[in-house]
Amino acid sequence: MGVIQLPTFDIVSEVDKQEIRNALDQVNKEVSTRFDFKGSDSRVEQSEYLLTVFADDEFKLSQVLDILMAKLAKRGVDVRCLDRGEVEKVSGNKVKQQVTVKTGLETELAKKIIRLIKDSKMKVQGSIQGDSVRISGAKRDNLQEAIQLIKKSIIEFPLQFQNFRD
Repeated sequence: MGVIQLPTFDIVSEVDKQEIRNALDQVNKEVSTRFDFKGSDSRVEQSEYLLTVFADDEFKLSQVLDILMAKLAKRGVDVRCLDRGEVEKVSGNKVKQQVTVKTGLETELAKKIIRLIKDSKMKVQGSIQGDSVRISGAKRDNLQEAIQLIKKSIIEFPLQFQNFRD
């Protein structure tokens, strides 16, 4: 008698690092060719999931951020995963701002999803697996219902549903 496998899926929050890189290349290229940025030291640098936006002043910083958001969105990167830090003065009027690309589900959000599932009285169970949540249930339809509930309820952070197994 083998172990009975229940249908499952994982809830994750992932970002394609290559798409971030591509978007940054586009931003830096656009900023370097735009007339309103001529002679300016405005740019975006990347270190893993940490982006640093540099600009001559806060107005240019906000312009570079707008370009960044547009390029990321166009490349399929959900901008809800961005966490902006404080604007810092560098020298003179120059400023920088760090933008963290959040990946994985933070513990609070994972617990919120589990609570949502429990409170819904659906016939599924949730468990936290590192920085993702695994949902399991006896029937595929229950899992589909759970996905719909989570999509409707969690709108402040981008989620993906993966590894659907029957």
